[in-house]
Amino acid sequence: MKNSFKKEIWLFISGFGIMFAILSWLQESSILSKDLGWTKGFYAAISGFFLYRYFRGGL
Repeated sequence: MKNSFKKEIWLFISGFGIMFAILSWLQESSILSKDLGWTKGFYAAISGFFLYRYFRGGL
């Protein structure tokens, strides 16, 4: 039970990190605005949650 919870947390944090990196790359490529501020983290959390839900189903 404990390892399962740790795995779920790890998957969510990984999803957030992946999406944050993608959004940062899009900012550096001038596809997204450079002045997103805190909203980049918010968008990364929301999209990371969907990424987490998608990949969690396969495990």
